[in-house]
Amino acid sequence: MPFKNLFKALLCALPLAAAAQPATTWPERAVTIIVPFPAGGSTDMAGRTLAQGLQDKLHQTFVVDNRAGATGTIGAGMVKRAAPDGYTLMVSSLATYVITPHLLKTVPYDALKDFDYISIPVQAPNVLVATPAQAARTVADVVALLKKNPDKVTFASSGNGASDHLAAELFWQQSGTQGLHVPYKGGAPAINDLLGGQVEFSFPNINAVLPYIRAGKLRAIAVTGTARSPLLPDVPTLAEAGVKGAEIYSWQGLAAPKGLPPAVKKKLSDAAIAVMQDPVVQKRMAEQGLEVVANTPDEFTAYQAKEFARWKQLITARKITID
Repeated sequence: MPFKNLFKALLCALPLAAAAQPATTWPERAVTIIVPFPAGGSTDMAGRTLAQGLQDKLHQTFVVDNRAGATGTIGAGMVKRAAPDGYTLMVSSLATYVITPHLLKTVPYDALKDFDYISIPVQAPNVLVATPAQAARTVADVVALLKKNPDKVTFASSGNGASDHLAAELFWQQSGTQGLHVPYKGGAPAINDLLGGQVEFSFPNINAVLPYIRAGKLRAIAVTGTARSPLLPDVPTLAEAGVKGAEIYSWQGLAAPKGLPPAVKKKLSDAAIAVMQDPVVQKRMAEQGLEVVANTPDEFTAYQAKEFARWKQLITARKITID
């Protein structure tokens, strides 16, 4: 090839090389993982576990930035507006991805269009619990109690639209019953009143009440997963106990602004999956009541779309609002 033509070919290749460089060398600087909730909860723990693991595997700094507010929408809006270069990520709960968009009139993002879904690191079923003093000991007992006392049997939740509230609504829908929802400002006061007998039942995340169940302060009646929880192997699922179609998991997901370069997405997802599949991490998550999922971008994307449609249907049918 003449030198002139070779030189032209090299010049044409330069833009392609420049475009490919971020994908092959990422991360070259610190990466921020936005958690749109306060520090200390399950979502924050998942974010910090991923941050530490990704830092170890990719040899770059990963920093968790808690941007709480407006039920997670403030932080999610920040991520949507960030450059899709792999340097701004988000770890959030299912609320951000599939529930809040149906509860608020406006949110600063489109959950179906504005994010690249990378992986779900962990999930946890909810669990139907009551104090040992409660006479109803099985799902059949609870259903009978609800049918005998419609709109009177109290179910505590951490707030309108939270997973424990939606689990109760789904349970009532699928069992043909109706209880009385008692929303609290957070999970801790709801559990405290449940322990004190001010409310009768609740569907909290299993990891939030596992110590109380093990200490005998709460009785686990059924779990909301598709299979029994390894943490409570003697506790049946709702389906086993006769209430089908009420499966629910609380889960956390890793996402990025839409348009992440494919090579960056693959490098990030491979690393995130490897972090969560590490036996030490799996053991630590299990001790916290969390089940490791570690799915692929395609699997997470399909699951998000399915969950989005599912919760939209329930929220619309049950006329659930966040007010």
